[in-house]
Amino acid sequence: MATLIDGKAIAKDIRREIAKEAAAFTEKYGVKPCLKVILVGDDPASCIYVNNKQKACEKAGIDAETLRLGAETKTEELLGLIGKLNADKLVNGILVQLPLPAHIDEKKVLDAINPEKDVDGFHPMNAGKLLEGEALLEPCTPKGCIELLKRMNVEIAGKNAAVVGRSNLVGKPVALMLLRLNATVTVCHSKTKDLGDVLRRADIVVAAAGKPGLVTGDMLKDGAVLLDVGINRLEDGSITGDIDFESASKRASMITPVPGGVGPMTIAMLLKNTMLAAEAQNA
Repeated sequence: MATLIDGKAIAKDIRREIAKEAAAFTEKYGVKPCLKVILVGDDPASCIYVNNKQKACEKAGIDAETLRLGAETKTEELLGLIGKLNADKLVNGILVQLPLPAHIDEKKVLDAINPEKDVDGFHPMNAGKLLEGEALLEPCTPKGCIELLKRMNVEIAGKNAAVVGRSNLVGKPVALMLLRLNATVTVCHSKTKDLGDVLRRADIVVAAAGKPGLVTGDMLKDGAVLLDVGINRLEDGSITGDIDFESASKRASMITPVPGGVGPMTIAMLLKNTMLAAEAQNA
């Protein structure tokens, strides 16, 4: 059976480290690192995510405030608020919780955030820097995946890595990060002819397709390291990943559970990015 990668425990260690960094920052500059989260509407899942982010920030000594706007908010109003936060020197990080209501121009909103305060790492300038291997603020979930591999002492250089999914939020960024660390990377997607044929050659698999149980044990190489980014809610209300845990855990050397694997790392990396942004702005 595979070793379970305990994302909760690792994220807790990281949050403890960040609390020390935040305390040192506050002592040096006389203010706490500051994150502003914008929540438009009352999507239940988004409300839970935002509350979790705010609690994690407060515990780590980061000043976090959630700015709640009605679902009827127009794109122009949201852009006006972002403009004010961009201009506020005491605000180090800005995060717009996704998804936004359908009538709001999501791209225009994300592009309006000052790249130096873009703690989600979604701004085109930060995406370009990621491509060049020079990004300070990397997307939080992919960054969390890489951090899990490092903290579990998984060798990346020279290994074959397969990424299942090619989204701008996870698949593409994590592929670039693995490439930068000298893995040989294959990106798989809905048009990949034989997914199992690709995955059976992979030492590291990152599943981020949003399809429950897509990756099964018979598709995997013995001893592969598996990171499951999928969060899929089934009809019975339970949550499952993109990897079929029961069959895959018999073949893998390490595997992340869902929940409790990659998820907690996303928030830990948000705190890390907020600290990086605060330090860069005050350097």
